[in-house]
Amino acid sequence: MWDFFETVRHRHSVRRYQADMPVEQDKLHAVIETACSAPSAGDLQAYQIIVIRDAARREALREVVQRDHDFVAQAPVSMLFCADPKRSAERFGERGAQLFAVQDATIAAGFAQLAAVAAGLASAWIGQFDPAAARRCMDLPQSLEPVALLCFGYAAELPALTPRRKLDEVVRYI
Repeated sequence: MWDFFETVRHRHSVRRYQADMPVEQDKLHAVIETACSAPSAGDLQAYQIIVIRDAARREALREVVQRDHDFVAQAPVSMLFCADPKRSAERFGERGAQLFAVQDATIAAGFAQLAAVAAGLASAWIGQFDPAAARRCMDLPQSLEPVALLCFGYAAELPALTPRRKLDEVVRYI
């Protein structure tokens, strides 16, 4: 088991998964539990997580991705993180609907990615997809706004490290 900082350092976007290695239910449950423990505005958890294990549904998701990402269908599990603006708006008004619900969903997705690493899994975050098409192919209500798609499985590749900006380019102390 890694400490938190090592877990973060080992998180990479993986785009090839071992086809013969399904994600065990206990690991999937741990990832979901961790996602649901993420902080959220007013502790409302103004999001829903759609877990897709069905191969035909994962293929349908691949069709709504705006780039050629075959790994969306190849990964044994995908999760579609959807903001629930109405839930957040009930307490926080327009800012809750427009911002807080999206933040809640993306924070949960980030926690899920880190939990996957801690569980020995790999993942990739896809943000470039057609939300309306994703909503239709997953039979979601209009009230949910798909904001992030994550693929999970056992890595069939070890991706090269990607460059990061220097801290002094990103951080400003005042």
